[in-house]
Amino acid sequence: MSHALPWSRGPVTSEVRVPGSKSETNRAFVIAALSDGTSTVRGALESRDSDLMVAALQAMNVTVDGDPADAVRITPPRHFRGVPDGIDCGLAGTVMRFVPPIAMLADGPTTFFGDPHASNRPMAGLLDAMRQLGADVDSDRLPFTVVPATEMGHVVSVDSSATSQYISGLLLVGARLPHGLRIQQVGESVPSRPHIAMTVHMLREHGVHVDEVDDNTWVVHPSPISARDMTVEPDLTNASVFLAAAAVTGGSVTVHDWPEENQQAGGLFLGIARRFGARVERDGNTVTLHGPETMQGIDVDLHASSELTPVVASLAALASGTTRIRGVGHIRGHETDRLAALVTEFGKLGITASETDDGLVVEGARPEDLVATEFETYADHRMVHAAAILALRVPGLSVTDFACVAKTMPHFDADWRAAVEA
Repeated sequence: MSHALPWSRGPVTSEVRVPGSKSETNRAFVIAALSDGTSTVRGALESRDSDLMVAALQAMNVTVDGDPADAVRITPPRHFRGVPDGIDCGLAGTVMRFVPPIAMLADGPTTFFGDPHASNRPMAGLLDAMRQLGADVDSDRLPFTVVPATEMGHVVSVDSSATSQYISGLLLVGARLPHGLRIQQVGESVPSRPHIAMTVHMLREHGVHVDEVDDNTWVVHPSPISARDMTVEPDLTNASVFLAAAAVTGGSVTVHDWPEENQQAGGLFLGIARRFGARVERDGNTVTLHGPETMQGIDVDLHASSELTPVVASLAALASGTTRIRGVGHIRGHETDRLAALVTEFGKLGITASETDDGLVVEGARPEDLVATEFETYADHRMVHAAAILALRVPGLSVTDFACVAKTMPHFDADWRAAVEA
């Protein structure tokens, strides 16, 4: 069903608070489930992805109580339970890549399945690493079944050029393996390294000894994972969507509770926005972005922050000149092929965009030259974000499957309208 997006008649000026980080929420839930006692997680994201993670952990015998809007109490089981009837991963990369390694600790086989498009998401590198550890896995993509090893190994070589989540999933379970875990990255460079840094940082906060031997080698020493309470940071990638509203309308948007130090890839958006011509002010944990009169196209490598690609591409579409986005070829394996999807949907509006081997080239256009259309979302929440930004300057733009935005922001419609129609 088509969903109309709001148009802005002038500069967007607002103050917003965004919900917790999806990446940090699901890591916190997994670490708590693997720890040596009960933990409380505050500030957790309420979303489909986090709901799927909770359901997966509960199916494996983890006790989860409380309300994400307040606090979630997680008590790990004495023994993880196999789930032969299956765990639903939806389209959540964190569920399909963080929970299967836990299944190696279970008392029997566990089957994993997901949404129709889930079988297109890369899994082979992680599942091959699990086989190296001794697990039996019957496929290289969803659906698949994991049978725990009778004797667990402790050294893996993994090609994580498709997604850093392979490494994070292995790191999260490493301390619970009998002999720990040594991970050697092989192949091309790992994208989104801030997400690995986030995983390592959170594990160390729970007493896990992780050695980063070099850029491609991690050693996790065997030990208990100390239970401790956690507070999840706001999701800075989601915050970037609201800041982008100021950039494309020449307005001013303030985001509260932006951590002064963080491990999130979305935190890199501030520097990218400055390159487009925006002015950014920081006051403690408050960030304000002031949009320029005219944005200028840039040449930018988003390898470390590829989840920002749809937002950056929308800025590029409304900037003056050409923007080249590099280092994001791997996002062809995200919720959808994001590069192809952006080129297709931009073209329908009249925006000239093309794929390269590792990214996009986008030619900026005048809003008055663009044609309002129905923007296909491909069941991808980030495509909704891209369309919402463009719609501020293209009245009449709508999207299909708006509900998919609930993956990380279930209240996006109300929050977005409150921000841009204020």
